[in-house]
Amino acid sequence: MGNVTLGIGGREFMLACADGEEAHVLRLARLIDSKVTASGAVGQTETRMLLFAALMMADELHELRSRPEPQPTLPIEVPAIPAPFAERLVKIAARVENLADLLETEAANA
Repeated sequence: MGNVTLGIGGREFMLACADGEEAHVLRLARLIDSKVTASGAVGQTETRMLLFAALMMADELHELRSRPEPQPTLPIEVPAIPAPFAERLVKIAARVENLADLLETEAANA
């Protein structure tokens, strides 16, 4: 078990945490400390100070959960190939197929 000392609202709190989680817990404590500072609760009792921070974080979480789900984007519509171009592609494909047939015939006769 790891141990960390959290500085929140000018006070220190010792906390045990899972090994390897120390940095994460310290980041969370800094977030809580920033909420305490923003609420002006520094210098209040520990309970009141942490209550203000918890309320601010709960309000942020509520706002995030209340946001409407993003709507899926519609697929991009690809324009159809213009008729003259499509006709040309068909002719090219036919020529390529004829050449392939000729090559296969020559290879079979060789």
